This record gives sequence, structure tokens and C-alpha cells, in this order.
Amino acid sequence: MTWNNANTPLPPQRLAELLDRHAAALELFARQWCDTPEDVVQEALVDLAACIPPPDHAVAWLYRVVRNKAISAVRSARRRRRRESRVAKQRTAWFQASPDQAIDARAVTEALESLPESQREVVVARVWGGLSFEQIGRLIGATDSTAHRRYEAALSALRDKLRVPCPKTTRPNTS
Repeated sequence: MTWNNANTPLPPQRLAELLDRHAAALELFARQWCDTPEDVVQEALVDLAACIPPPDHAVAWLYRVVRNKAISAVRSARRRRRRESRVAKQRTAWFQASPDQAIDARAVTEALESLPESQREVVVARVWGGLSFEQIGRLIGATDSTAHRRYEAALSALRDKLRVPCPKTTRPNTS
């Protein structure tokens, strides 16, 4: 079915009909090229809704647009992966290696990166940011005791991963 009014977009009921009748086939068609066929089909339908004048043969138009968008999506994903890989290689280490240090900066960096984000953010906020557990709790939307538990769990995991004992620290007398 074609839409003949060149000065208005396709009516919503026509878009709904196209979606109902062709979305699954369009997704299958897009899946040949990309990992996000649902997104590609949705973008094509949005483009169709904005088309003035609408195409004479909406289904054929959708197939062409879906194909082009799917190919563009895979190219974009490939560029993004290359860029992320390049940036990751250029990223500076969290620590500067120093021959007089007892720990390996690369090993510590890898150990920190292996921590769950919830633990890593607490360690970084505490060790490098100098924040108190009360401040960290507010930062992460939790209690200060939760922040402390995550910190202790992270230190324990770091000790295990690095296989080095951490020195015992004396706690300041708070009385």
C-alpha cells in the first residue's frame, strides 16, 4: 500500500501497520550485518515517520534504510572497538613503577581493575581521595559502615590477588 499525500507524513495507523507486519522480518534482515537489529529497525521507523513526503513504497524504503543503518552500525562498532583498544593501550598506569618499591605497579593496577566497581570506588576514594568513610558513604549512597565493609573486602581481595601481607596499621585512639 502506498501513501499519496506528499505534504504530510504517514499517518500513525499506517506506521503501526508497517511495524506489526514487517518489524520481525526487518530485524532478521538487519541481523545479517549487526548485533543491534532492533535498534536499527526502530531508527528506520522513526526516519520513516519524519519523511515528508513519505516514500511511495514504504516497505521497500524500510528495507533499504534498515540495510544502510545496519551496515553503518557495524562500521561504527568496529571503529569504536579500535578506538577503545588504542586508548586502553595509551592509558597511563594507576601507579608509576619504581625499582625501590616492594610491590609491582602493574600487578597492583591489574588487581585494582579486577575488583568490583563498588569496592574499587571506595578504595580510590579512601586511599587517593583521602575521604572519610562517612564522606564515602554519602558519595555512594550508603552508610559509612557499608563503605568501611566494602573497603575491608577490597583490601582483603587485594591481599589475596597480590599474595603479599599488608602491614598492620595502628588505629588512632579516638577516645
